[in-house]
Amino acid sequence: MIHPPIGHSTAPGAVADTGVVEAPELAGLLADPGRLRALSAVVLGAAGSAEVARDAGLTSRQAVEALHRLRAAGLVISGPDGLAVDHDALRRLARAAAPAQESNDLAPFVEGRQLRSLPAGRDRRWNVLAHVATHALQAGRDYPERELVEALRPWCEDGPVDTSALRRYLVEEGLVSRGSGIYRLGSDGPPLSEGERLVRGMGLE
Repeated sequence: MIHPPIGHSTAPGAVADTGVVEAPELAGLLADPGRLRALSAVVLGAAGSAEVARDAGLTSRQAVEALHRLRAAGLVISGPDGLAVDHDALRRLARAAAPAQESNDLAPFVEGRQLRSLPAGRDRRWNVLAHVATHALQAGRDYPERELVEALRPWCEDGPVDTSALRRYLVEEGLVSRGSGIYRLGSDGPPLSEGERLVRGMGLE
């Protein structure tokens, strides 16, 4: 499946020739050693086909053919300074591949929009709570306690974690900030230390 061209490119004035391959197709595209070396040469600064041929150890014809395929896939773009890798395209591929991994990690603990259990492992537990927070709450919105509870309630129905406990976990992990009775979707950074969790849980931050 080919997507429409990406409108925003990494380099100003750069244009992707067509679309961007899906993640599985990318593996097939780069399974060819010549195309992989050509892409690596562009990453390292080769700005034209002659430089790609030289740096990748390809003939001129091989370099041109490899660049044609990479452009058609939307991975290489032509900008004012020559060839460049479209990092936006790579980020899009990464985002497209992420849900599958996320689904595998969440499957035993989240079913649809319901929290079934919490993992014992600290990092995995944080990831599950982060999933709930970012799907239950809107970024930038202030939630009085009653509205926060209502937003979390569907995730707790018929589950082992009630809204009070879930609210406390989200605050302790820094995923939701609390101040003067108002809650907001907070950090999406790494799990907090035990000391940081205690401070947040007591509302002393």
